[in-house]
Amino acid sequence: MSTASQRKISTSNLLLLALAFIAAIILSNQLFSGWRIDLTQNRLFTLSDGTKHILENLEEPINLYFYYSDKATEDIPSIRSYANRVREMLNEIERSADGNIKLNVIDPLPFSEDEDRAAQFGLQGIGIAGSPDPIYMGLAGTDSIDNEEIVSFFQPDKEQFLEYEIAKLVSTLAIPQRKVIGLVSGVSMSGNFNPQTQQMDPPWVIYQQAQQLFEVRDLGTDFTSIDHDVGMLWIVQPKDLNNATLYAIDQFVLSGGTAMIFVDPLAEADPAPPIQGMPPGMPAQGQSSDLPTLFGAWGLEFSASDVVADAQLALPISAGPGGRPIRHPGLLGLTEAQLNSDDVITADLNTINIGIAGYLDVTEDGAASVEPILSTSPASGILESSRFNFLPDPSTLYNGLVQSGEPYVIAARVSGELPSAFPEGRPTTDISAGDDAEAADADLPTHLARSNESVNLIVVADVDILSDRLWVQQQNFFGQRIASAFASNGAFVVNALESLLGSADLIAVRSRATYSRPFTKVEELRVDAEAQYRETEQLLQSELAETERRLSELQSSREDTGDILLSPEQQAEIDRFIDQRAAIRKDLRAVQRDLDKNIEQLGTTLTVINTALVPVLLTAFALFAVWRRYRHEGQTNRRSGK
Repeated sequence: MSTASQRKISTSNLLLLALAFIAAIILSNQLFSGWRIDLTQNRLFTLSDGTKHILENLEEPINLYFYYSDKATEDIPSIRSYANRVREMLNEIERSADGNIKLNVIDPLPFSEDEDRAAQFGLQGIGIAGSPDPIYMGLAGTDSIDNEEIVSFFQPDKEQFLEYEIAKLVSTLAIPQRKVIGLVSGVSMSGNFNPQTQQMDPPWVIYQQAQQLFEVRDLGTDFTSIDHDVGMLWIVQPKDLNNATLYAIDQFVLSGGTAMIFVDPLAEADPAPPIQGMPPGMPAQGQSSDLPTLFGAWGLEFSASDVVADAQLALPISAGPGGRPIRHPGLLGLTEAQLNSDDVITADLNTINIGIAGYLDVTEDGAASVEPILSTSPASGILESSRFNFLPDPSTLYNGLVQSGEPYVIAARVSGELPSAFPEGRPTTDISAGDDAEAADADLPTHLARSNESVNLIVVADVDILSDRLWVQQQNFFGQRIASAFASNGAFVVNALESLLGSADLIAVRSRATYSRPFTKVEELRVDAEAQYRETEQLLQSELAETERRLSELQSSREDTGDILLSPEQQAEIDRFIDQRAAIRKDLRAVQRDLDKNIEQLGTTLTVINTALVPVLLTAFALFAVWRRYRHEGQTNRRSGK
């Protein structure tokens, strides 16, 4: 065959290969649309078991309408990329629903009927730079009886909540009758008039989230009975509840009702009225709460005057001179090591912040069984709550802090067959007097002296865990208040509420919401360096106190008291202190430099591994594979005599 013919054949082969490659790409895009391999550590791009269970249990069809401004975002690649992510998730949910979900993707062009319908659903068009028309990227859902639920706008920076938002919408439509939570709260979680700002405080974010999932019914703090449709009690900061109310709670729990209880030795979220004569700008004292009557009967121990402080988990706040960050041992950031990974509530959470919390324990002969959910580290100890009042410098809390070497329980599941806190029966103050006493008593439910089966309670020794400042920031996003969580407090509380109400399907979805992975090694280096820094700083303070004492002694021993000049001894002492102070400050700077140096060295090591070592290993592996292939071919050829 001539060289020209071979060239023609080679050219034809190349053209055929190119056409085959293009055809394969087009075919794969069609056949494998939506297919992906999820290589993330927590499988963030795979439907969770909770979502799958919700979809499997759908008993009637649900229509989903994804309103996305496809044409208006032609020149906005970031929005288009996230819209494709949303659409892929919706398509996967539709495929997994076995025909019970019908997805409609709609481009609501300006002034069209589709845009009018989107507005009727309550979806909002957002003005974005680069598009003259409002951008829609929201979801509406309807069931067979025209109940409606929406996700007003899918925010690209909230991708970690994508699956949860869709699953919650589907779950709400699947079970339109929301379960009832009875709220017994000594703090105004639903918003109240603030006399200091002369404005209404907004509801707490956790209260708003609970309202989206359940019917939260405020029972007040003075009641004698609980409605039969209340599925659980949410008790927050209970203060001075009367016996009739305590008895109603007691009997509700013993009869099989569940409860989540938040008590606190010093709740900053519940400020008392300002004390007369308090210096301007000083915060009002927080208040404590306790349920000693019920806890005592159940065998739970909680001290309303003891606060858990933890040197290892202390969160930094700006309270030092010049706004220098200081770690506050009463404000703690619990990590995965302090969360019970075997409990469905905290299994996939990673960070929960608590503030000036107490701790729980059980009495030796108590009937309750306690399973910890949240705990401190072993580097924790107990401080009197009074030390946290009017505290300008949190670093003083480290003085006298004795580490126990054992963790303290902050939150726990409580179970067991519990006795009543009222063994004599209903309090006499709750029974009507006079001629109608007998009739009234006949209408009352039978007194339970003991629970018929194991109770299901969650008790948390902190109220501030619910407050916005410890876990969420609210920002104005085109006229909407958007909550951005920086900790998993909200997920913890809602998971617990859903768990106690028996609705656990959404827990696995919600728990995946926070997927940040902190640099734990860097944090360990920082904690160690700050411990050295604090030690050196305390040395400086002790040197200062000793010098002042020495100066005072020298001054009192002087005979020339009328002379304003310093004696040689005093001047020498002052010079010595100035030199000592300069040396110690130099040590402080050296400690900080060592901290930065260690972190930089760690970063350099990781950079070298990622940019040099990994490519070298891959290249070596490829060369080894090629060598083995040629070696295998050579052995085969030798055996065949070629």
